[in-house]
Amino acid sequence: MPDDFKHAVLGRTGLKVCRLGLAGTYRPGKEAIHKALDAGINYFFFFGIDTQLIKVLRDAIPARRREDFVLASGGGNLIFKSQNLRKSVERRLRQLKTDYIDIYHYLGIYKEKHFPEKVKEELLKLKETGKVRFTGVSCHHRKLLGKLAREGEVDVLMIRYNTAHRGAEQDIFPYLAEHNPGVVSYTATRWGYLLRRPKGWPADGRVPTAGDCYRFVLSNPAVHVALTAPRNLKQLEENLKVLDAGPLPAEDMEFMRHFGDAVHARQKKFRFFT
Repeated sequence: MPDDFKHAVLGRTGLKVCRLGLAGTYRPGKEAIHKALDAGINYFFFFGIDTQLIKVLRDAIPARRREDFVLASGGGNLIFKSQNLRKSVERRLRQLKTDYIDIYHYLGIYKEKHFPEKVKEELLKLKETGKVRFTGVSCHHRKLLGKLAREGEVDVLMIRYNTAHRGAEQDIFPYLAEHNPGVVSYTATRWGYLLRRPKGWPADGRVPTAGDCYRFVLSNPAVHVALTAPRNLKQLEENLKVLDAGPLPAEDMEFMRHFGDAVHARQKKFRFFT
């Protein structure tokens, strides 16, 4: 559970993290990444293609302590199906000029068969080498994530959780206590859909801000880190404000759930996102 609204220990990893993490998906600019570092963000998620974030981190690490950074990456199934996990990890290490990745996720799990025993064994081997400190998965299959939480098979669960997709509250969060995996969430704004007025919503009705969306996610103590992927410095600065704003009041949480249900109802025909 979080130490406070701003900080948490990432489950059984013992890693101390800022509860707002940064992903380099949309290349927010070097100034924005440095701003994130100065603001205390220390959890970073990246792919090999996130060269802007990688370059800033590679230059920043020598000027600070390596243990001040929690570096998370991943590779694996589906669009990553040709990727060799060991080679992927070694490539990240070369890119960052570091000796280890803190958390390495197996990505793209949509069915249980996408996470076979041989992959679990490969992740453990990477951990045994010391090149990866902790193992994780990123998965859209909530029931499987609940099973992995119950069985304690990985150290960190990377999940979709927002006010339109709250299934983790039944399928995952109740099973965290025994093995205490870290929980990292993504798509707090549901790819921007939660920032738009859904069809049928009152013209004068309230529409959430990005800050509302992040505060909703971080108001749940089961979530240790919510990833943000800003497109520019202005968006990052707006998102950073949530750390000082604290949890949403009860009436705002109720509004967010109501709005999330309206968005989900309008978009549920897109089965990939439901």
